[in-house]
Amino acid sequence: MSQGNPKIWLVSSTSPQTQLFLDYLTQHLRCQVVNLAPQQLPGLACEKPALVLLDSNQVDKPQMLLWHEEALNEPLLTVAAFNLADEEQAADLLTSLHLQGIFYRQDDLTLICKGIGALLRGEWWLSRSLMARLIHFYRNQQISTYNQAAGLTQREAEVLSLLGSGASNLMIADTLNVSDHTVKTHLYNLFRKLEVHNRFQAVDWARSRGVPAAAIHSRKSGNG
Repeated sequence: MSQGNPKIWLVSSTSPQTQLFLDYLTQHLRCQVVNLAPQQLPGLACEKPALVLLDSNQVDKPQMLLWHEEALNEPLLTVAAFNLADEEQAADLLTSLHLQGIFYRQDDLTLICKGIGALLRGEWWLSRSLMARLIHFYRNQQISTYNQAAGLTQREAEVLSLLGSGASNLMIADTLNVSDHTVKTHLYNLFRKLEVHNRFQAVDWARSRGVPAAAIHSRKSGNG
C-alpha cells in the first residue's frame, strides 16, 4: 500500500462522520490516522507498533477475519473493533477473532481515545465482564481439548468434574441419576484413560489442567 506506515488505520466507509472521527483522533492522539475502505484487503508492513480500528457497522465478519489473520502474521499490529452494539456482539466476535480492544456505540470520544492510547501501549481494552466471559470460553475450550485428548466420553468428563468437588460415589450417582454400579464403571474407564490408580490422582490430573470442579445438585438433599 502507498499510505506508508501510519500508526492508526481506520477501516470504515468514507463519510463526513468518519472524517470528523478521523480528525478528532489525529488531533487528540497526535499521530497519523489513515482511512481505509472496508473492501481493501490487508497487506500492511509494520515497522513499528500500529493499530487497526474496524468499524463493525461497515466491516463484516469475513473481512474482520482477514484482519485477524493479518495480525497473526504481524506481531506489531493490534486490531480492535468499534461501533459494537453491545457485549453480546463483542463476545461473539471474540470467540473467533483476535481483537485486543472493543468499543461500543455509546462510548464517548474521550473514552475511545483513552482506550486507543492503552492499545498503542500494548495493553488490552476490554471490560471486566467481557474479559471474564472470554476466559470462561477459553477455559471450556481447554477442558474440551483435554477431555478429547484423554478420550473421555461426556459422562466420564462429568464424573471427573464431580470428583473434583469431593463427591462420593453415591453423590455422583444421585447427581447424574445413575446407579452406583454405573458410577464404578465410569470410574474404572476414567482411571484407565487417565493412567491413574485412584480418585485422588484423577483429581490431581484435572486440577493440573484447569478442569473446574462441578457443583453437586443432589435430588435427595431436601429429603433429610
